[in-house]
Amino acid sequence: MDLHGSFHVYDTTLRDGAQQEGLNLSVADKLSIAKQLDGLGVGYIEGGWPGANPKDTEFFRRAREELDLKHARLAAFGATRRAGVRAADDPLVAALRDSGAGVVTLVAKSHDRHVELALRTTLEENLAMVRDTVTHLREEGQTVFLDAEHFFDGYRANRAYALEVLRTAAEAGAEVVALCDTNGGMLPDWVSDVVLDVVGTTGARVGIHAHNDSGCAVANSLAAVAAGATHVQGCINGYGERTGNADLVTVVANLELKLDRAVLPQGLLREATRIAHAVAEVTNVPPASRQPYVGTSAFAHKAGLHASAIKVDPDLYQHLDPLVVGNDMRLLVSDMAGRASIELKGRELGYDLSDDRELVTRVTERVKAMEQRGHTFEAADASFELLLAEEVEGTRPSYFDVESWRVITETRTQGEAVSEATVKLRAEGVRYVVTGEGNGPVNALDAALREAIGQAFPEVAKFELIDYKVRILDQGHGTDAITRVLIETTDGESSWVTVGVGANVIEASWGALVDGLTFGLRRHHR
Repeated sequence: MDLHGSFHVYDTTLRDGAQQEGLNLSVADKLSIAKQLDGLGVGYIEGGWPGANPKDTEFFRRAREELDLKHARLAAFGATRRAGVRAADDPLVAALRDSGAGVVTLVAKSHDRHVELALRTTLEENLAMVRDTVTHLREEGQTVFLDAEHFFDGYRANRAYALEVLRTAAEAGAEVVALCDTNGGMLPDWVSDVVLDVVGTTGARVGIHAHNDSGCAVANSLAAVAAGATHVQGCINGYGERTGNADLVTVVANLELKLDRAVLPQGLLREATRIAHAVAEVTNVPPASRQPYVGTSAFAHKAGLHASAIKVDPDLYQHLDPLVVGNDMRLLVSDMAGRASIELKGRELGYDLSDDRELVTRVTERVKAMEQRGHTFEAADASFELLLAEEVEGTRPSYFDVESWRVITETRTQGEAVSEATVKLRAEGVRYVVTGEGNGPVNALDAALREAIGQAFPEVAKFELIDYKVRILDQGHGTDAITRVLIETTDGESSWVTVGVGANVIEASWGALVDGLTFGLRRHHR
């Protein structure tokens, strides 16, 4: 199947998505993300605006040398020529021409007031700008798509002119006219009505570019496709300015899995979860756990009633098999857990508890009692696995015995506070006494504990604390409140979360640190 001909999946993460507040991509980041997007099988990757942005100009230069795309074509984004200047003489049009991209996506004004107030030109000259730029780039051998900016608002204000912009672009050789809900205020029925009119009136190939300000970007994209659009734009993970663009993975998954439209190369949708999370690592924007299809909570079940049903048939509480998008079902253990939850979670961790009713009951009651005191296991699978191993095997996994620990914080002459921790423990028959320093008491304890254990178990050098969360549980007690700490640790290949609870943040942190290192050693010594 010719994906580029039958349906376009067009990703604009590297340009429109990069406008998200707090998201800053280097050229190397953009090259890395482009490779991931190609692995998902998208048809087009919009790389940026060469000529207007030095970083994007550099991206296209390096892309020619470093990117070997298997599925996608690179698209360069830019504007129509300036008013009163020939397209052939406009330096920004020249940058598009010279970018090396086989596809150029031109943004053009389709709202009459934007033409007159923002461009400060006439409606006739705007049409000439569209016609001249599309014609010039087509003559240079490039495929041209048109992004009709503010199209839906322009259509409402002056339908005839908004449609004339599309006709002009299509007649000049634009292969797609993408209708942009630039302000993101549309609703699905409105989008459907407009797209039906555009398709029927212009005969052009229509695309959709939806923003999420009304919370309807995905729904609006699907409504446009149902009405005849065959080109859909979006960003992976829903990145984009303000509330973001349409989440491209959600749109594609709905098209393939709900509407039975094959829009990606066969089998590549199974890469969606891995790629969405890999891109999140590059952008340094934590992935949304509740993101449809690919979020860590997308197929997570907490209530005991759900677990009982899932034990009989997983489909009873899941809208599809998570494996089709590369995700997996997760059973969350909490004070809402029933026996079925514990049994299923045990199976997930490699324990068959189906024939030991007494053990399952004991674990269930212990979890509920510990959560009553402040623990949480739904976010700390590693701590739960240690608890379950202790109940099943009769002893808690242990690779070291702590004799004592202490930590002090002092202010030195320049007013800088420095923490120092001392840890005494035995590991592999040897007693270790280690002192560590840090920029805080938890950092110092972590350093001392890691150094002490590392002398007996060198693999601990790979372990790294990557996230640390503190929550005060009974705020009415002020500084005497119970504290819960969640710590995420990685060995460079995977990560795990442990929990600690105590009368103060140091005590709680110590418990989570010990669990984190114990779990890591258990994983490496199985």
